[in-house]
This record gives sequence, C-alpha cells and structure tokens, in this order.
Amino acid sequence: MVQEGKAYIHAALALYYAGAQITEDNLKKVVEALGIQVDEAKVKMLVASLSQLNLEEVLKGAALVAAAPAAAPASAPSAQSAAQAAEAKEEKKEEKEASEAEISEGLAGLFGM
Repeated sequence: MVQEGKAYIHAALALYYAGAQITEDNLKKVVEALGIQVDEAKVKMLVASLSQLNLEEVLKGAALVAAAPAAAPASAPSAQSAAQAAEAKEEKKEEKEASEAEISEGLAGLFGM
C-alpha cells in the first residue's frame, strides 16, 4: 500500500488528539484497526522519534505557518517598502520552513514519504 507510512503518523496523531499515550501497544492497536499489517520496526521508530518531540509545539507551529498567508496588510505600502517586507517575510518563512523541515524530515524518512 502506497500510503501505509502515513497511516502510522495519522494513528499517532489520533492517539494524541484522543489524549491517549503514544506507546508501541497503542499505536499497534490503532494501525491494526485500520486493517494494516503492523510493521514492528516502523512502530518502534515512530514511537522513539515522537518521544523526542513536543507534539503540542510542533502542531502549533504548523498551524501558524498554515494561517500566515491568510493575513492581509491593512494599508498598501509603497513599492519599495513592500519589496523589503516581502523579502523579510520570505527570509522568515525560509528559516521557519527549514526548522520544520528538519523535524519532519526525520519522521518522513522513516516511512519513505
């Protein structure tokens, strides 16, 4: 199954949002409930990786990045200041994307996503 790797991450998020501990046993139960044969190595790697992260902070950061483009400026700035603002915004976005990419890269690499 092509999307099987994502199922493990979604299962972990379901446990997180349900307020349950993300343990190997709990993750296996959720993955099995999805009708997917459990890969012990994936379960162990994901639980170990997530134990090193503060999921609340990671998810807050992801929500802020997703909401940022929706904000519009209150007034139209001059062309020069608009260019400077766009440049600064782009630099901030690149820095934030880099740090988030580093975090998610480790998890995505586990499952070939």
